[in-house]
Amino acid sequence: MAASTSIPTLESGDRLTRSEFHRRYCDHPEIKKAELVEGVVYVASPVRAEFHGKQRALVMAWLGVFWSRHPEVEVQDNATVRLDADNEVQPDAFVWRPGEGARSSPHLTEDGYIEGAPLLVVEIAASSASYDLHDKLRAYRRNGVLEYVVWRVFDDAIDWHRLQDGEYVLVTPDANGVIESTSFPGLRLHVAKMLAGDLRGVLTELELPS
Repeated sequence: MAASTSIPTLESGDRLTRSEFHRRYCDHPEIKKAELVEGVVYVASPVRAEFHGKQRALVMAWLGVFWSRHPEVEVQDNATVRLDADNEVQPDAFVWRPGEGARSSPHLTEDGYIEGAPLLVVEIAASSASYDLHDKLRAYRRNGVLEYVVWRVFDDAIDWHRLQDGEYVLVTPDANGVIESTSFPGLRLHVAKMLAGDLRGVLTELELPS
């Protein structure tokens, strides 16, 4: 009997090396989003417009306007990031400055991926039970992502984590309801307006004096 020529697919819960994960992912273009987090495969479910798509669009509009004013930075949407031997992720959005990073300077590889830790990452998560706030948080922390922002849609909350002495601490908004990035001065977020879907209000607050 002829040997099977089928290509192994990716299944959530698989434990793979990063090279094997990447090989299988490239061999299955029908899979639109899969991540290797702490050596474990996560294949994304279909994306719901009301609980993910809308929120990501708001985040990209916010970051896009900042990018238009600061062409020295890079903003990416759902691009593959190779962090270390056990982590290859696709953040919903991230901001980086070519040539600068925390523990490993992010750079574009010859095959077109980002390798190294971006300075600021944004993820859209269902709730605090999501792996974004557990395994992925640990991976980002260990690799030196300086600011990690998670929009917990079902909890109606945005958590802004900032790396201090090797640990993430939650940043609270100032008296005006705003958090400003320390990695990218001028990148300001009015948390309540973002949660309310008030894009005009969010952009009005962007880069206003502190």
